[in-house]
Amino acid sequence: SSAKCGACGPGYKTPLDAMKGPREEIVYLPCIYRNTGIEKPDYLATVDVDPKSSHYCQVIHRLPMPNLRDELHHSGWNTCSSSFGDVTKKRNRLLLPSLISSRIYVVDVGTDMRAPRIHKMIEPVDVFWKCGLANPHTTHCLGNGEIMISSMGDPSGNGKGGFILLDGETFEVKGNWEKGSNLPALGYDFWYQPRHNVLMSTEWGIPKVRIGNPKRSYGRHINVWDWTTHVFTQSIDLGEDSIPLEIRFLHNPDAAEGYVGCALSSAIHRFYKTGNGTWAAEKVVQVPSKKVNGWLFPDMPGFITDILISLDDRFLYFSNWLHGDIRQYDISNTRKPRLVGQVFLGGKIPRDGPIVVVEDQELKCQPEPFVIKGKRVQGGPQMIQLSLDGKRLYVSTSLYSAWDKQFYPDLVKEGSVMLQIDVDTEKGGLKVNKNFLVDFGKEPDGPVLAHEIRYPGGDCSSDIWI
Repeated sequence: SSAKCGACGPGYKTPLDAMKGPREEIVYLPCIYRNTGIEKPDYLATVDVDPKSSHYCQVIHRLPMPNLRDELHHSGWNTCSSSFGDVTKKRNRLLLPSLISSRIYVVDVGTDMRAPRIHKMIEPVDVFWKCGLANPHTTHCLGNGEIMISSMGDPSGNGKGGFILLDGETFEVKGNWEKGSNLPALGYDFWYQPRHNVLMSTEWGIPKVRIGNPKRSYGRHINVWDWTTHVFTQSIDLGEDSIPLEIRFLHNPDAAEGYVGCALSSAIHRFYKTGNGTWAAEKVVQVPSKKVNGWLFPDMPGFITDILISLDDRFLYFSNWLHGDIRQYDISNTRKPRLVGQVFLGGKIPRDGPIVVVEDQELKCQPEPFVIKGKRVQGGPQMIQLSLDGKRLYVSTSLYSAWDKQFYPDLVKEGSVMLQIDVDTEKGGLKVNKNFLVDFGKEPDGPVLAHEIRYPGGDCSSDIWI
């Protein structure tokens, strides 16, 4: 039980122990007003996801930030399963880095889990001066009590792949994690694996360019770091215009492999340790582009934006934000993922929309528009989070406010949604739960863009076992 776990430090001893953890009752999502035309601060929403509750599928609390236009994006914990066994540690602070303002909020979720409050604010100037970094993205807790946040740029808006270290008790900025002068030009997501003395990071793009000439401004590498010396040692090229975003090791801390999702090339690459101790990657899934009329370009990529691995390392999930589907692959053979589940939730190509698919290697006809509880969903499936037992997949539809506005203007007008998919964990298979809808178009201050989903006790994209 969770009480028993609380007595031995945060998190769970193993990923398989985590699968036996309690069912999620609430989730946290950052909600973004930047680029929506509504001049209100972003906030952290607490949503009730307990089917037995009278507030099921409702936002039960909102914690507004004290500033405008931060662009909250991803979140992470002060401590997690990497500190399992340390009874002095509690998972009671959620970190909210702001992608655009570079401010970092530390939120107290320990005092009242259902009504978080701000514990501390780290101002951008601290991050700029002490680290020479900006545009913080992914937060991971380290086993030594520190907190590490990857960055996408420097204070002038140029690309720079580095890491901000925070003290896990005081939340002071300690400085940079990386050592040496050789640094990757770009940063985004990361994952570490001490048993293999490695940290892997990915690349999105140059912050000040955002949407420009992809050949000049977008990432294409997995960057490999020595975990002990903090030195950048190797770069794995995944090809031009690939944009590798989310990176996930298998959860088993002995595993020397994992997957990365590439947005623009719409491919999943498996990365792995080679016989001589270096790292390599191979493409294991390719989502074919669709030939279309009535869109910006004649070829529409799937646009893989988020990926997840179940805690037992049996299934890989990912979302195609433009095509509108979520997929489940059996990865019992990690080199040959096998498609076992697929469900369409919106996207750019519903049959009654302005875009006509003229050539499709996968579908016989364009999918039906996605309507749930009378609401037609705008946008496509984007951030995903899996329940600990692997049976429920939660989905939200906003990617990044500027891209939402460009690709899905109606999503910005109507607000995003959160959905839930029932997962067959025996044979594989995905089915939308028709009773579950959180409509962020109905928020008190107007439609909002809800992003990444987190459970109070940690989940399969926040916890690292060492």
